Amino acid sequence: MAASNQKGAAAIAANANAPPLLDLTIDNITPNTIRINSQSNNARLTYVMARLVTHLHDFARETRLSTDEWMASLQFLIACGQICSDVRNEFILLSDVLGLSLLVDNINHPKPPLGTEGSVLGPFHTHDAPVLANGSSMTSDPDGEPMLAVCTVKDTQGKPIAGVTIDIWETDSSGHYDVQHADRDAPSERCVMVSDDQGRFWFKGLKPVSYPIPHDGPVGKLLERLNRHCWRPAHVHFMFSKDGWDKLVTALYLRGDPYETSDAVFGVKQSLVIDLDKVDKETAEKYGVQEGSWLLKHDFVLTTQEETEKLRDQLAVEALEKLGLRLKLVDHLPVPDLD
Repeated sequence: MAASNQKGAAAIAANANAPPLLDLTIDNITPNTIRINSQSNNARLTYVMARLVTHLHDFARETRLSTDEWMASLQFLIACGQICSDVRNEFILLSDVLGLSLLVDNINHPKPPLGTEGSVLGPFHTHDAPVLANGSSMTSDPDGEPMLAVCTVKDTQGKPIAGVTIDIWETDSSGHYDVQHADRDAPSERCVMVSDDQGRFWFKGLKPVSYPIPHDGPVGKLLERLNRHCWRPAHVHFMFSKDGWDKLVTALYLRGDPYETSDAVFGVKQSLVIDLDKVDKETAEKYGVQEGSWLLKHDFVLTTQEETEKLRDQLAVEALEKLGLRLKLVDHLPVPDLD
């Protein structure tokens, strides 16, 4: 009981300078909420919370948000959480369909002209993909169209990068990721590889197919209400990691796909749209695949962490100046400039 009283007294002392929260109105609730949230010693947290409250409150005022709509929104978020699992993240899916995922990636991982552009991670990346040697098959689907992928990883000067960890995943021929199958007992259509001393990696997979994002949950119902389709164009996901290099999350999309220009999660960029070739006799013999099967060839270009941070800071300063905000960068993130 004494310990509880001590904690209560400490809390009162800590908030001695807090503003009195009485008689709050439509007009003064926002500045008062910001003031009460501004007692942290973390300048970035204080700034982010202030902007969040400002935009959230402005949204409610501008739309004259009704009580029913407010409650429906909360129930929607609850439903998103309830359908999440270890292999399905409805909140990432929500972020994707609202365009937020791509926006955040573009802000945090800008690319110079020669760098490979990023794309969305998506909700079905897992951490249990097997590490396979170059040339291995990552698929157990007998119904898909076989595809050989032969790729390189280089820097912006064209020099190969050895020892890059590459996470690769795609759907099976039915347009489903392995984790969407109830009888999944092992990873399939996904693997982890490492680039060799010439920056090369190659694997056997499937020609990707178009597929719908999961639409049996709240995000799917939202798209239906918005009269939007739930389809993604055919693609293969790639994620590149190595110390000292900016992490790249991207995908390659097949040209001519019916959803190429209307991806439900806004992931397609022109530089990531590719054409597949066919495996000729020489390539078939070299890689041990069937002549005439599909061939994906691509050169990925990574940027160093230093290159990316420099460009990110430059773009941040320019964007903040256009918004008329007096901010400074601390650890590459904007905070109020009070000096």
